[in-house]
Amino acid sequence: MAKESLKAREVKRAKLIARYAEKRAQLKADGDYDALQALPKNASPVRAHNRCKITGRPKGYIRQFGVSRIQFREMASQGLIPGVKKASW
Repeated sequence: MAKESLKAREVKRAKLIARYAEKRAQLKADGDYDALQALPKNASPVRAHNRCKITGRPKGYIRQFGVSRIQFREMASQGLIPGVKKASW
């Protein structure tokens, strides 16, 4: 499991991105790159990193479900994800 501080940092970044999204779009449309540089670094959507909602694991993230591959496999095996079952042929 990821440290709570890392999960909190990602949540904080997401809020900052949402707060500055409109202003950022307006500055980009106007071509005012000096003002764009003055915005906080963490207001850039590129700095956001997907993390598992359960464990906070940054790698092996499955976007459609919002969890890591390990949690996905466990949840699928337990039948917690509707419509997903182990393949066999």
